[in-house]
Amino acid sequence: MSFKKYTLNSLTETEALGQKIARLLCSQDVILLKGTLGAGKTTLARCIITSLNPNISHVPSPTFTLVQTYDTSRGSLWHFDLYRIHDAEEVFELGIEEAFGSGISLIEWPERLGRLRLPSSLLEITLDIIQESDAREARLTLSESWDQRWKM
Repeated sequence: MSFKKYTLNSLTETEALGQKIARLLCSQDVILLKGTLGAGKTTLARCIITSLNPNISHVPSPTFTLVQTYDTSRGSLWHFDLYRIHDAEEVFELGIEEAFGSGISLIEWPERLGRLRLPSSLLEITLDIIQESDAREARLTLSESWDQRWKM
């Protein structure tokens, strides 16, 4: 496990991070997106999704639908937003186990997962708003497989 930290001063820098992550994604990867409301979780998710499929012109936040799926160059991508989940058992009804077994999972508000066992190919990203600016700090926790890919 390793850690990386980036300052994202603009949407362009967020897009560049999203593009790098997209290039390294493999089937059955799980990306956990953490941060307060407005920290940029959905923006980063959009950057990753559109990097994998430039034909997607609109990536809505799945806050109300809870999950959106996309066909990408790397297979199915499941974008979960668990903000409105109140019981970890509800997560199973969204098809999260199927996503873990067959596609790529982007999960906003992963704190709502409870004690669900996560796959080993995990990238955790915590986004924080830098006070008195529009910049964001992105702190990445890379599993062993992500650490190896990140160095390439």
